[in-house]
This record gives sequence, structure tokens and C-alpha cells, in this order.
Amino acid sequence: MRDDGNLARAKGLLLALMQEAYQRRDHVALLCFAGEVVELRLPPRRASAWNDDWVAPIAAGGGTPLALGVLRAEQLLAKSESRQRWLWLLTDGRTGESPARPEAADVACVVDFEAARVPLHRARQLAERWDARYLTPDSAA
Repeated sequence: MRDDGNLARAKGLLLALMQEAYQRRDHVALLCFAGEVVELRLPPRRASAWNDDWVAPIAAGGGTPLALGVLRAEQLLAKSESRQRWLWLLTDGRTGESPARPEAADVACVVDFEAARVPLHRARQLAERWDARYLTPDSAA
């Protein structure tokens, strides 16, 4: 995601999603994963106001532990008492992993940031397997 400005676009979309959640007084959590690490950047809580300084430290690169990230998301969603539990996956699809859809996600959205010359369409394929909403950064905003 760090190539072609995709990380910056993903951060912009993240800020927009968090602002929406704040206005609706939703509960949110944020997992970031890259390399071999899945990091809970924001534990589950009521959404609050966000700004660029908060998302600036989010980095990318080194592969994607997608299965581990999805497993951790499943665990968080399963504990949630929200009426409707949403999972937003922002990805460039550059992983060979194909995890199952988290059962605790009432609604899943896959936002495809792939920008390769030869696209692999893995994010689209994942969305289809998950019966999830498939979005591009432009359609998700």
C-alpha cells in the first residue's frame, strides 16, 4: 500500500470512515497489519474526533498477514455488543492468503487499493468469496 500514494489514500478514507462513525456515535476499533504484525491501534470504544496526526504513524510494507488480521478482527467483532457489526478491510490485495469471512461480521466491505500494472484482483475475489461489498477508494468515500 505504500506505493503510488495508496497509503495516503487509505489514511484519507480511514479518516472519513471514522468521522462518519463519530457523527453516528458508533463504536469502532482499528487493526493495522503489515509484515508479520497485527496491531490493535484503537481498542473497541465509542468513536471520537480524528485528525491527520492520529493516522500519520500508520505504516505499510513487508507483506500482509491477512489471515492473522482477519482472525483478530473476528475476535473483536465476536465480543462486540453493537446492533450491527461492520468489518472494513482496506487492502491492495497483495497477499496469497485467503481467509474465511469472519462470522461475527454482519456486514463486510472490502476496499481495493490495488494499483499494479498487472492487477491480480485478489481483493475483488475475496469480496466475492465473503459475499462482501466490493469498493474502490473512490466509491467508498
